[in-house]
This record gives sequence, C-alpha cells and structure tokens, in this order.
Amino acid sequence: MSSSPPTDPHTGPAAPPAPESAHDLPPARRFSSRTKWISWVVAIVVIALVLFLLLRPGGETTEGTGRGGRRGGPATTVGTAKATARDVPAEIESLGTVTPAATVTVRPQVSGIITKVLFREGQLVKRGQLLAVIDPRAYRAALTQAEGAFKRDRATLENARLTLRRFQTLLSQDSIARQEVDTQAALVRQLEGTADVNRGAADAARLNLTFTNIVSPVDGRVGLRVVDVGNYIGAGDANGLVIVTTLAPIDVEFTIPQDQVPVVQQRIATNAALGATALDRTRTNLLDRGQFLSLNNQVATDTGTVRAKARFPNSGGALYPSQFVNLRLLVNTLTGAVTVPQTAVRQGTAGTYVWLLDAENKAHQRKVVTGPSIDDSVTITSGLKVGETVVTEGGDRLTEGGKVQTAATAAKAAARPGGKGEGRRRRAAN
Repeated sequence: MSSSPPTDPHTGPAAPPAPESAHDLPPARRFSSRTKWISWVVAIVVIALVLFLLLRPGGETTEGTGRGGRRGGPATTVGTAKATARDVPAEIESLGTVTPAATVTVRPQVSGIITKVLFREGQLVKRGQLLAVIDPRAYRAALTQAEGAFKRDRATLENARLTLRRFQTLLSQDSIARQEVDTQAALVRQLEGTADVNRGAADAARLNLTFTNIVSPVDGRVGLRVVDVGNYIGAGDANGLVIVTTLAPIDVEFTIPQDQVPVVQQRIATNAALGATALDRTRTNLLDRGQFLSLNNQVATDTGTVRAKARFPNSGGALYPSQFVNLRLLVNTLTGAVTVPQTAVRQGTAGTYVWLLDAENKAHQRKVVTGPSIDDSVTITSGLKVGETVVTEGGDRLTEGGKVQTAATAAKAAARPGGKGEGRRRRAAN
C-alpha cells in the first residue's frame, strides 16, 4: 500500500510535488521525447508525399521542360497544315475612282430664245434625242433667202451657158470675133462661182435651222439644266444647256506601282484581255466585272505609280461617277502554285520563313519567298514543296530542332489511361 502524503493539522493535506522540467529529466528520458516528435514529423511528410504521387496528373514528369521539347522536356503542341497546290490569280489591288466614259456639256450652236425643254433632270437619254428647241423662225427665213439667191444665180448661169454655145457656133462659121466668145466664156465661169457661193450660203442656213433643235451627242444621264424656256442662249455659251454623262459603260481610274508596270505591258503586248473587278469599300460586295482599258505614258514622280483605266458595262448601275471603289486587276494566273495558310508565314531578322516539320516531328526554320495571296492562303514561290508540313499555330514557342506534337496527337495522349486527362478525371472522382 502506498502511503498518503502527510497532512498538516493547520493547513490540511500537503500539496503534491511540482513536475520535473525538461532540464531536470534524466538524459535518457529527454532523448526519448525528441525521438517521438521527429518520428511524427517524418510520418506526416511521408504521407503527404505518397498522396502527392498518387493524386498528381498522369504522364507528367518532374524533368525540366525547356522550349521546343529540348533537353528531354515534353513536346510543344502546335497547329499544322500541309503545303498544297492550287491555281492562284496574280492580281494588282488598287483604290480607284469611277469616272464617266464620256462627259459632254451640251452647248447650242446658234443663238436664240429657248421655246421648248424636252428632258427631265436626271433622265437617261439616247444619242440624238431632242433635248431643247430654239426659236427657228429667223433661221427658216434666212434659209429661204439663201435658197432664192442660189436659184437666181443658177438661172443666170444657165442663160450665160446658152449664149456661149451660140457664140461658139457663130465662131465656127466665121461670123463673130473670137474676143466675144472668150468674154462670154469668162462670164460663165464668173456666174458659176457666184452660184457656188450662194449654194454654200443656202447649205449653211439649212444647217443653222437644224441647230435650233438641240440633241444629246451621247447616251447617258442628263444633269441639272442651266436655262429654262424663254431664256436667250448664245451660240457656244460657256455654261451650256445641260451636262450629259455616259454611265454605261463607265470607267474606273486607278494606279499601278511602277515595278509592276512591266508585267502589265507584257500582257498588253500579247493582246491579252486583263479582267478587272470592282468591289465596294469593305471588299466584300462585288459591284461589277470589266476589262483593262488603257495605261498612261508616264510615272507620277510623287507617288511612283502609273495611272490606268478599266472599263465596266455597269448594266446594273452599281457604279456612279466620283465613287471610290477597290479594284482588282487580274494580270496572270499561277497554275499549280504552292500555297500555305497565311498564319504559317513569319517575319524575322533574316527575312521571311516558315517552321517546317521533319519526319521525326522536329521543327526547322525554312526561308521562303512569298507571292500573291488568295483568301486566307499565300503562295510560296521558293523554299517549299507541295506536301511538306508547316506550323500554323504555336510557332512563337519553337526553337530550331525542337520536338513538337500536333494538337490532335496531344488530345489523343490526354485521353489515354494515365494521361493528363485521365489524371484530372481521377482527381475529380476522388
């Protein structure tokens, strides 16, 4: 039996002894406590490491990644495409201005009072269509006078010719002097000249009478008229009566860079028909199709371009004078040209290049020379062959000789058991 602690008759039972401090413990007991504490820490670390290894995504390693899959790192995922062959139109694109094929200010050729205006402003008219009438009475009277003078002179001339024939008969009979015959012959020639003058005057009067009818010289659309009925208008008036512009066909003026002019001239020399296409400002809506018309004979020194024209039928009226359009001139067609997506072509300090994949899915830079573009593709005139694989996405993460994988390959790897996708699904299930 254990003995109870002694009691004090005045204060009650004695207090138990205070516990010993770590410094008061024997060395063996201090070592045992420290060992237990370290064991617990090690156990917690081991458990955490095991859980990390079990739950981490499958297929990942702790090796350094490195750019482009170098030094044993994972392959860089990229988008790829193969170089293909297609027929590509070689076109010149330029901003153009629509201009009428003809612009005519209708001016009267005789003076007078306008008695009729036979057109509406903005009306489409045909060549020779009557537009207005000038009072013809004075011109009709002048024609009558000129025709009368011509008839008089013609009768006088006929009488002189009869007299000359009689004189010639008498001269053959030696009944008249030769001087009288010569004088009569000179009179006939004089009267012939007078008759010609009056015939010309009659023709001029007749022409002036026709000029009182003002007609359109071209097919087109009339503008705003300058004068109304009752106004006096002079011959060759600077303002004229109205302006007529030809809208069908219609022209588009544009410029060609001087370094592309030789190609156009070569095509013109072979009498090739160069097709032209007019598009709206957004380059999405087709306005009309036409043909190349003409090329100017000099280079503009301030822009380094040459002015040119293309003509369009404009049967639908989509083109209007002074309208701005985007024009494409088809110079040639590249048959079987090598094309790649535009996203595959990159610019660097060494020039234009693409990332090319070899048989081992390693990326290599390849210098290329580009040509015309079509849709979302660009032609490669040098440096690439049909069927070769180029990188279209992710090229900024590549280095020379780096290992790559396509997006499709990466997706298949992630879907396999133990892959990244499988690891994520396992964690989600847990």
